[in-house]
Amino acid sequence: MDTTPANLDLLPVFVTVADVGSFTRAAKRLGVTTGTVSRAIARLEAAVGAELLHRTTHRVALSTAGTALYERAAPHVAALVQALGALPERAEQPSGLLRIAAPLDFGVMVLPRALGAFALRYPAVRVDLRVSNTAVDLVAEGVDLAVRASPTRLADSTLSVRRLGAGEIRLYASPSYVARRGEPRSWAEAGHEWVVFTQGEKVLAAPKEFRPRFRVDDFFAVRGLLEAGVGVGPLPSYVAEPSVRAGELVAVGPGLRWRGSGGYFLVYTGRSAPPRKVAAFRDFLVEWVRANPLDRS
Repeated sequence: MDTTPANLDLLPVFVTVADVGSFTRAAKRLGVTTGTVSRAIARLEAAVGAELLHRTTHRVALSTAGTALYERAAPHVAALVQALGALPERAEQPSGLLRIAAPLDFGVMVLPRALGAFALRYPAVRVDLRVSNTAVDLVAEGVDLAVRASPTRLADSTLSVRRLGAGEIRLYASPSYVARRGEPRSWAEAGHEWVVFTQGEKVLAAPKEFRPRFRVDDFFAVRGLLEAGVGVGPLPSYVAEPSVRAGELVAVGPGLRWRGSGGYFLVYTGRSAPPRKVAAFRDFLVEWVRANPLDRS
């Protein structure tokens, strides 16, 4: 008996013929010609070395060998058809589990509201959100799509990239600090206590002699220190916005704001058409950020 994988492809044809008792009806159900069905059965019979179907003028009936094969094969063929039909990406609407990674500030300040609106539009999509300032390897960690921050335009030959927005960096301090020390007239000005994000000195081109009072690897910790009145420092405007509204921070240094060619980018694997759930979230988030800009304070 020849049991090559190619012959396994013939089993669904055989099972369909046995189910409907007709080559013609089987061809209609499978969306092929009657001749294609007939040739498939002939090939399967040649492979197993036995007649599987008795043909009559009006009816097709299983032989003894055909009955034995049908009893063994039909449950497995049905299970495979059901499994394929239940795959999330076969559905017309996006569905299934969407794994997203994002930096802490973006994941806490932006994504909850965006995902809330996304969930209402696409109720069949479930979300696994991973929030961390460490960039993830999308392939190795099974992440569908990630938000990444970069001071320059992001390019990666292995990833598809969509820019979300540049955002805006401004200087902030607490009202109590401004009352004590006044406002800086320039970035990294001597005579002020500076609180900076670890990567901020390179992004904003701080002078070599610059010595901040605090270097911090998290924007929320920077914001908390500024609210405590220990100094002045740069923050993305959307991170500072709630504190500005609450009167805990004020923007200082008129004209001291930065917008670069970088910003936040959406990245996902592959260059071909992404799965529906990925494409749906990509397009949704681009539009959502356009309607809710990151450069606000």
